[in-house]
Amino acid sequence: MKILLNHALAIQAKAMAALAFRNGPIEASHAWKPCTVCSGNPAVSHVSDEEMKAMMKSAVNTLYRLLWQRENDSAAYVENLALGQQFTMQWDDPELKKPVRKRPKINDRNS
Repeated sequence: MKILLNHALAIQAKAMAALAFRNGPIEASHAWKPCTVCSGNPAVSHVSDEEMKAMMKSAVNTLYRLLWQRENDSAAYVENLALGQQFTMQWDDPELKKPVRKRPKINDRNS
């Protein structure tokens, strides 16, 4: 089945991303000054395991809350989406590509 762009869903997706990711712990990492030691070397990790775990926990908690509100408290859901939209007015719409699924390596941590 071909995925078609639904603008209402695109607005919701961008608002949820803003609320779950941009406004979470990742923003603190993003706000830091560039690393002068690694000079932007992409081979050097810039996010610790603990920071990544905190970012993902925050995103999961926020997305769960939003999905729960969508099903149980529509007024709060609409209010939160309006807040998220304030951060995403200039964001690109979703790209309608089939998602690439990365298989974890056997020794990858579950963070």
